[in-house]
Amino acid sequence: MAQGSGSGFGRRSLLRGAAAGSAALALPALSCAAPAQARSGRPSADWGVQVGDVTTSSGLVWVRSDRPARMVVQTAATESFRHARSWQGPVLGPDTDFTGVTSLHGLPSGEQVHYRVLLADPDDPRRTGEPVAGTFRTAPTGRRADLRFHWSGDLAGQGWGINPDRGGYRIYEDMRRRNPDFFLCSGDNIYADNPIPERVTLPDGRIWRNVTTEEKSKVAETLAEFRGAFRYNLLDDNLRRFNAQVPTITQWDDHEVHNNWYPGQLLDDDRYTEKRTDVLSARSLRAFGEYFPIRTLRPDRGGTSRSSEAESGGGRVYRVVSHGPLLDVFVLDMRRYRNANSPGRQTDDPQGILGAEQLRWLKRELSRSRAVWKVIASDMPLGLVVPDGKTNFEAVAQGDPGAPLGRELQLAELLRHIKHDRVTGTVWLTTDVHYTAAQHYAPERAAFKDFEPFWEFVSGPLNAGGFQALKLDGTFGPEQPFIKAPDRANTSPAESPQYFGEVDIDGGSGELTVRLRQEGGQVLFSKVLQPGRVGQ
Repeated sequence: MAQGSGSGFGRRSLLRGAAAGSAALALPALSCAAPAQARSGRPSADWGVQVGDVTTSSGLVWVRSDRPARMVVQTAATESFRHARSWQGPVLGPDTDFTGVTSLHGLPSGEQVHYRVLLADPDDPRRTGEPVAGTFRTAPTGRRADLRFHWSGDLAGQGWGINPDRGGYRIYEDMRRRNPDFFLCSGDNIYADNPIPERVTLPDGRIWRNVTTEEKSKVAETLAEFRGAFRYNLLDDNLRRFNAQVPTITQWDDHEVHNNWYPGQLLDDDRYTEKRTDVLSARSLRAFGEYFPIRTLRPDRGGTSRSSEAESGGGRVYRVVSHGPLLDVFVLDMRRYRNANSPGRQTDDPQGILGAEQLRWLKRELSRSRAVWKVIASDMPLGLVVPDGKTNFEAVAQGDPGAPLGRELQLAELLRHIKHDRVTGTVWLTTDVHYTAAQHYAPERAAFKDFEPFWEFVSGPLNAGGFQALKLDGTFGPEQPFIKAPDRANTSPAESPQYFGEVDIDGGSGELTVRLRQEGGQVLFSKVLQPGRVGQ
């Protein structure tokens, strides 16, 4: 287990207690307030709560109100909320779709934090709604504490939405019960380009039923439609319960906007009246920042254009989230800075899939990191050949097993840097392809040889169609000791398992264990990696 049985039981039981008792809790920091029961005309937080980008001493708490409200957060060491600390949050209004984030800082490291969010009438603080409670654990400052996290991606894809007959997004309950310290969502949090129909007939004649909404009845084009797409997933009880217990580190990929999009693209898609992906992606990024607690992407701190990407404000998805001395998570954005999808045969490609600035940032931050393990959260796989039409390619690899070309040139530069700067403990995690696999890269099998061996693990989808396995590109010498994928395209979650990955880091030995799991928790593949090495 990532934590001792005592701490695991404590977190689960405390969450249940906090959730069950939240309606009856008094609010000592708001002594003038009325009792905290929901009443007619008072703000309500029916979309639940979330915590994101948790470190040793900080975290971000998210909520959405049903009307204008002042956000107040209380934190305490126990579910009784004795000696609670209060945090004054923003006034939630239509500018952010009534969502808001409150930054918590100065938290005790390696401790369970209980929190509850109260929404108050901005004109009358005595008019309060029912508080919504949650809990999370801050990262430890010492190396002896074990660590567990999960990762996956791809939610509500290909028209497979919240199916009440299956119990909704039940994979979130599988993950919650394993009590991870956080969840890394590797992109495709929504399928803005995939409407959710009321029902779908499966190949065997069974009927798949979906919960539907007006916004998800068509592709997302307006800001309101993108916001509705992000709200859709929060209709699921499993996801809201998961969010209240498990902090997130969230990145995005293509389906937050449109399949295989890139900057400057004009869509050839008759479903759209707005064809400019730059316009659509700006609207999606705005909604993405409103619906996830992300430190570097805060709609309440200004714009989301590239020119606003200052250190002090929001505007970018890529970032480092430090989880104590054992782990740094390097969250990439392979979408917003890429060049156009192409055959990928160019011999010079400084923009590539990351953009020159993000690549410099990644090399610099990897070299600065003193964490035992450096997880590179990639929203696209490295060695899998992901096509975009008949001649173009969507990811890094382009099917030519020879020397690096196109976007492979950036990867070669990065891998060379990791080797020559002696960056230890790098592991790549990804999703995107709708199956699960383990891939090992080694120079003795590769056309490009100036790098140290490394592992890339693939897991997903969370709730989307399953797809057949893709070919490997031999440029960086991959081999695939494990793969599980369906034999036809777009198999429903009722026909093909959904997948998530699990990472355990042992606080004593520093060993990192990756387990690829499927819905229900069954382990499909396991690999133990040793700390302190440049290559594995």
